[in-house]
Amino acid sequence: MDSARSEQVRRMPTAVKIVIAGGFGAGKTTMVSSVSETVPLRTEETLTGRGVGVDDLAGVENKSTTTVAMDFGRITIRRDLVLYLFGTPGQERFWFMWDDVTLGALGAVVLADTRRLTDCFPSVDYFERRGTPFIVAVNCFDGARRYDLDEVRIALSLGPSVPVTMCDARDRSSAKEVLIKLAQHAMHQRVGPAVTS
Repeated sequence: MDSARSEQVRRMPTAVKIVIAGGFGAGKTTMVSSVSETVPLRTEETLTGRGVGVDDLAGVENKSTTTVAMDFGRITIRRDLVLYLFGTPGQERFWFMWDDVTLGALGAVVLADTRRLTDCFPSVDYFERRGTPFIVAVNCFDGARRYDLDEVRIALSLGPSVPVTMCDARDRSSAKEVLIKLAQHAMHQRVGPAVTS
């Protein structure tokens, strides 16, 4: 390989896959959309009468669409680091997509909606079983009860090594901070703490 080609390869950013998961209506599509520097890919469909009795709308009665496959976006964190974001569908009937969507991911953000906190359990269980590093981000919905982060940790039976943070999925800077925290946590989990001299 000539030196020009070698320099070009050296300057290419590292691409990292991140998964955004959580329950139905937790804000996954919103987070990917708010933070993506490209027009996000969405696979949303309108909720219809066929979902009555199948989709639980308690707490999210105003929701009119649902993700049926995945959301996709990207964000450049630094010149040498690009995150590719994959949002999972939240409803149980679409969980069969999760294995494909999460394949090769560095880590995951589990978005928590305090109006429906138990909806986080399937995502938490999934990533714990797979050994995928994850953090829990409590999405601050207007009018929702505010929980202390320790209350959320206890309610979700999370160990002390799982970071829990607040966020507003609608706000780009807040969503970006969550992604940075996840990347740092995942790298720490995979390579261990930095050695200081």
